[in-house]
Amino acid sequence: MPVFPEEPEIHETIPGPGVPLPHKSDAPAPRMPSPTAVAAPVPGPRPGPPRPAPPRADRPVPGPRPPARPKSNPAPRPGRPEVQLLPAGAAEAIDRADEAVDALLESGRRPGDVLVLTVGGAHPWQEHELSFGEERYWAQLADGGDVFYADAAATRPFRRDVVVLVVNADRSERVAAAARKALERAGKLLVVCGETETVAPLFA
Repeated sequence: MPVFPEEPEIHETIPGPGVPLPHKSDAPAPRMPSPTAVAAPVPGPRPGPPRPAPPRADRPVPGPRPPARPKSNPAPRPGRPEVQLLPAGAAEAIDRADEAVDALLESGRRPGDVLVLTVGGAHPWQEHELSFGEERYWAQLADGGDVFYADAAATRPFRRDVVVLVVNADRSERVAAAARKALERAGKLLVVCGETETVAPLFA
């Protein structure tokens, strides 16, 4: 019978002489992290102050505040005419009223829109017109073509856009009554010629 040569046996590599065989107990154990050791956080740069959000397209950007404006005088009460005070003593109140009438006419007021009322003695123009009789005198009021002069205590019903009150008397009770009548007869403007200390409190 033929004889087959025996296959050589394969052996594990054996270290050379003087090298000890490795043992499982000699393998380095894996390094486990210590349960008490916690990594300290690394401080980063400090955040800067918050920046304002950019304006939205649909929201207007506020501009600089307008400068404060001085307060204007209060508007006249509804249904009450504007009141202007022209300082004048009782002796010069008529002259002051004549100047006021001239200024009103120069500003474009119609003569028929102006009524002059005196608290004390009658205005010289009133005395002149009365010299022709009361009927003709009051007819001028109805005609409405010229400035009309009358006593502030007159009881007839009449009214015009502008009234000039002449405080040519010192009796306070008469001045107060005339001020009330003048307010009723003035449609848009009341000009008072008199002592400021006397007449100003009546229209406060």
